[in-house]
Amino acid sequence: MGLAMSPLQLVIILVIVALIFGTKKIKDIGGDLGSAVKSFRKAMSATTEAADEIAEPPKQLTREEQEKK
Repeated sequence: MGLAMSPLQLVIILVIVALIFGTKKIKDIGGDLGSAVKSFRKAMSATTEAADEIAEPPKQLTREEQEKK
């Protein structure tokens, strides 16, 4: 049994939420949620890039490069 909702039920719930909190408060919550998602995506991207850099195996030097050192 899932949480399937008809479009009418969803509209009724949204109207009730708008009446309780007011449209300004809902707009503020939506903006805060959007900022949180954006920040989360940015952090995940930075973490993934850092993990990719760490996961790369060290470059094998050729004999010529080893002799130069």
